[in-house]
This record gives sequence, C-alpha cells and structure tokens, in this order.
Amino acid sequence: MAFRSLLFVPGNRPERFEKALGAGADAVCIDLEDAVAPEAKDAARSAVIDFLTRGARPGLGVRINGPASEHVDADCRALSGLPVAFVMIPKVEAPGQVASLRLRLGDSRPLWPIIESPEGLRQAWDIASAVGVGGILFGAADYSAEVGCTLEWDALLYARGALAAAAARAGAELLDVPYLDIADEVGLTSSTGRAKALGFTGRACIHPGQVEIVNTAYSPSMAEVDRARRVVEAFDAANGGAALLDGKLIELPVVRAARRTLERTGV
Repeated sequence: MAFRSLLFVPGNRPERFEKALGAGADAVCIDLEDAVAPEAKDAARSAVIDFLTRGARPGLGVRINGPASEHVDADCRALSGLPVAFVMIPKVEAPGQVASLRLRLGDSRPLWPIIESPEGLRQAWDIASAVGVGGILFGAADYSAEVGCTLEWDALLYARGALAAAAARAGAELLDVPYLDIADEVGLTSSTGRAKALGFTGRACIHPGQVEIVNTAYSPSMAEVDRARRVVEAFDAANGGAALLDGKLIELPVVRAARRTLERTGV
C-alpha cells in the first residue's frame, strides 16, 4: 500500500480519532507508543479496541509498543481479529523481531517497522525484506539521539540514503520522520522535497495542517503525468526497438520512473 502521507494520532485521545481520519491523509496511525505515558497504556488500548470494533476504516493502522516493551504482548492480543489496515512496529533492530511479531499478531496484515537506531540501520536491508513488511518509517529523532547528531538535513543524509536503498531493493514503501516544527511550512516543504528526491515515497505527519503540504509534494503534477504517459506510449510503440521522444533516446530507467509515476496516480 502506497501512502503519500500518514497522520499520527495519540491513542489516549479517542476524541481525535475521527478528526484524524477526516484530515485528508492517505493513512492514519493511532499511536500506543511514544504518545502515551506508561500509566495510560491500558486505557489507550481499550479506547483503540472500542473504536476499531465499530467497523473497518480504510488506511487506519496502529503503532504498537516495541518488541522489548512490557506492553507489546497486550497490544498484539488486543489487535487480534480487529480491522486494522497495518501495524507499525517501533524500535526494530533485526528481521527476527518482525517475524516474531507477525506470529504474535496472528495474521497477514502489512507491518511497518520503524528504523530508529544505528543497529536498526545496519540491518535495514534484511528488515525491509522480511516477510510481511509493507513499508519502513525513519525514526530520525531517536536515531539522532543515539548517534549524538542533530536533526539537521546533512547530519541525517547518510541514514536517509541507506534506508532509501534498502526499501527500494525490497520493494517497500519508505516514509520520512514527521517534521517537528508545526508552524514552519517552508521547512516542511523544503525537507519533504529533499526526501522525495532521495527516494522516499511519503512522509509521516503529527498535525493535520501538515497533510496537504505533504500530499502535494508527493503528488505528480499534471505536466509530470503527461510526460510519463508520453514516455510509456513511445516506449511501447517501439516494440523493443530504440524509442525516441522529442528527439531523445528513452532508456529503461526513464521508462521505469514513468511507470511509477502513472501507478501512483492510478493512470
């Protein structure tokens, strides 16, 4: 499943669940981990169960607690049989953790590991390729804390590039970390464009006001769609021979990129 935008909503704020679903994001993820204090975990989990039992919602997922957390077993039991589109797993550092949680969840819903440590980054190629993985989220805040670097773009360029390669190899989606300065629309737009250029397929959001900017950044323009259509038509018309468009040779990487553009727009 391809998400341009994913909006997080705290699991202990059930009054926000419906509002989040109406914010225009491609996916909404109810958070039982970072957004919920330890003493509020049980109440948040109950609120999520109550909401999910009312019926399935397209693109609605849940972030459970990490593999080493004392709360993860209760999270997995709670989600059993409930209509959840995907499950996000924080603090993943090995593909075996993905396999273990897939068994504990007991179904084939897509899993979204979060890479947020140097060890997770080291094993990102195998994590992204693990059975059941639909996508990866870059947890830059925790990663930068462990490395001791800042959240500035240059400081995290290596990590983002490595994750882009790992996700592309596995055929998995890749979401960037939420932009933490809610009021800085210029910074959100700029950094989202940079991540897209690296190969990220979407971005997580922490406020409804960020969704439209992210969706716009990851939506091909009409000119890009028209160009992609012309590239594919010229390539197909060549029947395996040399394809030309506007006097330029069309090579296979260009065709692959054009097809991805059309797939994302449903053309």
